[in-house]
Amino acid sequence: MPAVTIRYWAAAKSAAGTAEEPCTAATLAEALDTVRERHPGELTRVLQRCSFLIDGDPVGTRGHETVRLAEGGTVEVLPPFAGG
Repeated sequence: MPAVTIRYWAAAKSAAGTAEEPCTAATLAEALDTVRERHPGELTRVLQRCSFLIDGDPVGTRGHETVRLAEGGTVEVLPPFAGG
């Protein structure tokens, strides 16, 4: 199974209590299940509103179980941003 880095931004970083952490998962769905187990509570709620980048590419509306992760890759967790 690929080893990846999960990077948290803004509210996700605060809820996880860390800026990044390692994870071993074959798909985005597996990676998200792992981080929900590690950080139950607020992060689980924040993840429901997040968008994700995999190695710089947006996941968009693809099913998380279909998004494959590559060895050494990065999952960026991006909460909605306020702004105008």
